[in-house]
Amino acid sequence: MEKFLSIPVTNEQRQLLSATGIVLIEQESTTTVHVHYKASTATDVVTITHAAAPAGNETMRDAIQNAVVSALTTPWTSVAFQVDDLPFAVSGITVA
Repeated sequence: MEKFLSIPVTNEQRQLLSATGIVLIEQESTTTVHVHYKASTATDVVTITHAAAPAGNETMRDAIQNAVVSALTTPWTSVAFQVDDLPFAVSGITVA
C-alpha cells in the first residue's frame, strides 16, 4: 500500500511526498534534508528545503523520519499523513 506525507510548503499548497521506497533520510545541510528512494536503476533524491537550523541540528531529519514511521503505521485506508509539527518551515520540495 502506498503512503504519502502531506507537507505544508510556505506560499504553496501542501505537497505529497512518498513514504514508501525510502532507503535513507539525511540532514544534508542546515537548510536541506535529502530523502533517497530506491529506483529501478539508481537512487532518486528528493530535497526538502527549509528555514535555517543551527549547525549540527538534525531535528528536521528526525521529524521527517518520525512522520514516515507514523504514516506507515496508519490503517491502509489512510493514504496521506498530515505533517503539521515540523520544527522548521518548508520552503520547497524538489526531485533530482
